[in-house]
Amino acid sequence: MPLQHIFVVYLIGTLIVFLPSFGFAKLFAKAGVPSWKAYIPFYNTWVMQELAQRPKHWVFWQFIPVVGWFISMGIFIEFAKLFGRFSLGQHTGASLLAPVYFPYLAYKQDPRFIGAEAVHKHKKAAWREWVDAAVFAVVAATLIRTFIFEAYTIPSGSMEKTLLVRDFLFVSKLSYGPRIPNTPLSVPFVHNYLPVTNTKSYSELIKLPYMRWFPSPVKRGDAVVFNFPAGDTVIHKEGFESLTPYYSLVRAYGRDNVLKEEQFKPIVVHPVDKTDNYIKRCVAVAGDTLKIVDGVIFINGKEQPFPPYSGRPYLVKMKPGRMLDKESLEDMGIAIYETENSSDFSLSPDPNFQYKINMTQTEKATLEKSGFVDQVMPELINTPSALDYFPYDTIHKWSLDTYGDIWIPKKDATLQLTADNFSIYERAIRVYEHNDFYMQNGKFFLNGKEATTYTFKMDYYWMMGDNRHGSQDSRYWGFVPEDRIVGKAWMIWFSWEGGPRWKRLFNIVK
Repeated sequence: MPLQHIFVVYLIGTLIVFLPSFGFAKLFAKAGVPSWKAYIPFYNTWVMQELAQRPKHWVFWQFIPVVGWFISMGIFIEFAKLFGRFSLGQHTGASLLAPVYFPYLAYKQDPRFIGAEAVHKHKKAAWREWVDAAVFAVVAATLIRTFIFEAYTIPSGSMEKTLLVRDFLFVSKLSYGPRIPNTPLSVPFVHNYLPVTNTKSYSELIKLPYMRWFPSPVKRGDAVVFNFPAGDTVIHKEGFESLTPYYSLVRAYGRDNVLKEEQFKPIVVHPVDKTDNYIKRCVAVAGDTLKIVDGVIFINGKEQPFPPYSGRPYLVKMKPGRMLDKESLEDMGIAIYETENSSDFSLSPDPNFQYKINMTQTEKATLEKSGFVDQVMPELINTPSALDYFPYDTIHKWSLDTYGDIWIPKKDATLQLTADNFSIYERAIRVYEHNDFYMQNGKFFLNGKEATTYTFKMDYYWMMGDNRHGSQDSRYWGFVPEDRIVGKAWMIWFSWEGGPRWKRLFNIVK
């Protein structure tokens, strides 16, 4: 973790214990302790633990990054008890509003110091025991969710047949290093919207820069959960959000038209950690050069194997008199999954073939060995579209199955800026790395100065769904910066489709 990040974390921890000192000072005097001790960060909490006769090792726990902030709040609550403050509201004020609460307590309420003995004799009501236990559980679960693992549900078929709709996963935060939330003031267990009011679940009153403890790079082939890079601005309405991205509508209709049309309102802007979560497979890492030829990925000129359960659509021509249906395919061991919007088995759009079937490489080989088929050919989408495919220009003319060459930016690597690559790297340089960057009259301007090169500040990744024709991925919206990485898909702990899919429970994601 860079030194500036460590500095920010400990600066916040120091401010937490220093800002209430103006109230602590008078309260210390009431307890018979010199007031000056209240103004020394962390020594003041040591004194509080002495007065409360509570374990002094709590003071050292305050130096655990982020976790220590919650320990400080607990110490403040114990200190408030020494002045007869036992109610839930008072403890909430002591923990969450300490810079305001303690000066108010000291100068407005002018309480009497009752000491540790009186605190030990105080009996909580039964409901308070339950409330305190619930608060502890919420805090503990929040810390686990932030720093260790998080539950995630598969919402779409973009990772079939590796992951299925309504697979429930555990996502490891430790695999790439825990990321400190950019917006720490948020409702626990909720991502970006509250379930009833449908309003934002977080406040941007406090915003932290990108920080990650003990960072480890994403590896090629990992199934990764990340914040959708093009989801910083969304239309907050059913059918839109990340399903129909705001930026795709801007390309189709123009920004001014999108902004003024009522059907495209409200427009909501999210910070990095509150954009929608996506899950894809990392097919190229920072520094790689990627190319896709007829749906086959090449990295640095080397052909890459398909993931073992990766689905790909094939056009199937049967031998005379032979027919296929879902049941016969499943009898052969070829899994057919269906959702409201798609099916792995349908009639072929090509008149020369009878069926279109989404299959893994193994399933394709099984069908070919059955003796029923005459020809099996991969369906290819090789029509370029500047409106649909990144980088949305007329220079590159890339398509879903024919794409690249494209270089994936790497931290500290320097790029020679050209008119041909401007559209590829412009968003990464301008939006993800927070620069004023534009091209004018064939020249490039970076933060007000003419530039011919750019050195990247972060690593980037190229993500694609295993269901290659059913996935909105990097081919549509480009690179995933390292600050968007959430964690690695680890284990399927539950799966449901009209009932539990027992065979999928506790499977490790590969």
